[in-house]
Amino acid sequence: MLKRVLPVLILLAIVVAAPLVLRRDTQMAESGDSQDRLVIITPHNDSIRNEFGEAFAEHWKEKTGRTIYIDWRAPGGGGDILRIVDGSFAAADDLGKEGTELDIFFGGGTRDFIKQASRGHLAKIDAFEAHPEWFSDEVLPSGFSGEKFYDDEHRWVGVCLSQFGIVYNRDVLEWMGVSSPQKWSDLGEPFYFGKLALADPTKSSSVTKAFEMLVQEQMQQVIREEGDSPEARAEGWKRGMNLLQKFAANARYFTDSSGKIPYDVALGDAAAGTCIDFYGRAFEDSVRDHAGKSRVRWISPKGGTSLNVDSIAIFRGAPHMEIAQEFVRFCLDERGQLLWNKKPGSPGGPKARALRRLPVRRDLYTAKGMEDFTDADALPYERTGQFVYQPELTVDAFDTLRVIFRAMCMDPHEELKEAWLKLAVEGSGDLSAFHDISVINYERVMTELVPLVEGGDPIELTRTMTSISKEFRKNYRRATEGKGGRP
Repeated sequence: MLKRVLPVLILLAIVVAAPLVLRRDTQMAESGDSQDRLVIITPHNDSIRNEFGEAFAEHWKEKTGRTIYIDWRAPGGGGDILRIVDGSFAAADDLGKEGTELDIFFGGGTRDFIKQASRGHLAKIDAFEAHPEWFSDEVLPSGFSGEKFYDDEHRWVGVCLSQFGIVYNRDVLEWMGVSSPQKWSDLGEPFYFGKLALADPTKSSSVTKAFEMLVQEQMQQVIREEGDSPEARAEGWKRGMNLLQKFAANARYFTDSSGKIPYDVALGDAAAGTCIDFYGRAFEDSVRDHAGKSRVRWISPKGGTSLNVDSIAIFRGAPHMEIAQEFVRFCLDERGQLLWNKKPGSPGGPKARALRRLPVRRDLYTAKGMEDFTDADALPYERTGQFVYQPELTVDAFDTLRVIFRAMCMDPHEELKEAWLKLAVEGSGDLSAFHDISVINYERVMTELVPLVEGGDPIELTRTMTSISKEFRKNYRRATEGKGGRP
């Protein structure tokens, strides 16, 4: 009896002891020589956290003579962070407290920061008053390519640039006998069946943003051809949804981590996938051979993506407000800005690893400023293509797009793949049934689903999306059983 129970008791002991051990490690780090503390919640990876943590600690020591411990909280992607922050403020409000234990929100797309600002969770950033010279079209513009770079009320500000694009494996594509993708629609081609890497947009704001870009590209194309009208917007939305269906039908999986996509592409487990620029560039560089050639390539789709910012904000009632304000100023100052793209070991650069991000400050893109840049040929303000983001088309549906994609593509994925196999590979099936998106047409999304997602009854939302998923399953079965031809 004891022999059977002993392993269970050992496992229980480990489960109980683990939090205590982890807590002790954290307390030891805090109780060392550190005189000050800062709590930052972030989706940023280890390299960014380590480099910015060390650089700011040096800056703080020089400025104040004091040591600092930065308590990084990295629970996952933007969606996970939003749930934690919202829960923390709800608990604080119930207790009548001004804020939470969190000081700073560092990293993520503007949508997440706009939401936090609208909920009253963010404090004003004093850098706007302390350094007004930073906020001009020549240094840090208020916006670019249709995207906002900082909040009108100064509650959040972009600190580095990003674009959403395509990462692909040259060797795999050569083996497949297909040319390199150049635009979003290329990834919907049948020869990518089972070879595309995608991430779950409900777990990642960056993935949702990439999908929104794809949909907007289709909408803008119809509007250019036919003029702006409700009918043109509806047709463009339908084309965007149909392209997302093809993407999902070609997908091998839907990962919880967008960082897994370039990793699998580099290994050859996938031919291509959607990817934010710095992930793609980092993997492109990491598998470069002695001759300087890499099997991995990241590209910005032609005419299909805008220039975005990763932002920073200070939480309302931050326990270490003075230090938090200084951290934001550090991130916007030249020293913090150059850290994003300097070569490791160069003056003012990262210590261990290139971060492969691009500074938001426009005045740094000069011959002198880019002397030690890892991506010296990036020039983001000059190479954005012809795409200009139009928020009036899709911004209200951003969060709704997450749940639509799950109901349309992820939940019925097996039925979706089976239908696409019949249509695209075998040349049979009913394409009109496959592309029937009447249950999520543009009018219904904007008038019914958006309000339900943004503030409706969660139970009713679940019922509605379950019903929508069932409709798509029926459509895909009809497509499989019907007659037709290749798309």
